[in-house]
Amino acid sequence: MLQPATAARAAINALPRVAPRQFFRQLSTGRSSPAKRPTAPRAPSQPFQPLVQRRFKYKTVEEAKSRYRSGPFSWKAGLLFILTGGGLVWYFETEKVRMQRKRVADSTKGVGRPKVGGSFDLIDQNGNKVTDQDLKGRYSLVYFGFTHCPDICPEELDKMATMFDQVEEQRPGALTPVFVTCDPARDGPEELKEYLAEFHPKFLGLTGTYNQIKAMCKAYRVYFSTPTEVAPGQDYLVDHSIYFYLMDPEGDFVEALGRQHSPDQASKVILDHMKDWKGTN
Repeated sequence: MLQPATAARAAINALPRVAPRQFFRQLSTGRSSPAKRPTAPRAPSQPFQPLVQRRFKYKTVEEAKSRYRSGPFSWKAGLLFILTGGGLVWYFETEKVRMQRKRVADSTKGVGRPKVGGSFDLIDQNGNKVTDQDLKGRYSLVYFGFTHCPDICPEELDKMATMFDQVEEQRPGALTPVFVTCDPARDGPEELKEYLAEFHPKFLGLTGTYNQIKAMCKAYRVYFSTPTEVAPGQDYLVDHSIYFYLMDPEGDFVEALGRQHSPDQASKVILDHMKDWKGTN
């Protein structure tokens, strides 16, 4: 039988080997050390790949320099930008001028009765009857004057002949040049025929009675004045408006061309209005 001291020593040796602090901590808390959680095996790490800057390959140093000189835009992109911008500017400027011409033409048309222009019944230099209906179907350029005019009318009729030829060259048969006398007392068909032959063979001259001429001048808003007391055979001058009245194929007034327009400018205005024409004729 073992002695009590020997039995106690054997029991102490049978205890697990624990560090003194841990042993006393377990005794104070009454718990044993927690079990360690199992850990998943680590995946094998990828080999380190350093970041490498992408470089452009150039054949020569000058080629590499040229890229940095041109920047992000090439000369082709710049040229396309310039052409596109120029095209837009040209379009908007052209449309602006066209709309301005349209406003001018629309502003001169009245409701029911036109502001400028209207019906008339006269005769031409060949003695044939001519009415406003005969001028419809194409543009007409109407000028009021008299055959005894010393300087203004000849200058304007020369200008009218140039305008007509320029328009006729591009739009044959689209314009009728008309000369209306403000002096029917001295300008009959024969006088008109002889006078207009000096300027252009296609000019249409119109005359009639004083009341017929007065009515047409009133419809076209043309001012004219003849002396009231003139002795028989005495020469005199007629004061009148100096404008070319452009009428469209429907007989509506389009625009007045004055002395500020050169023949080239006036013919261009006429041709531009013809391009804008949206009528049925």
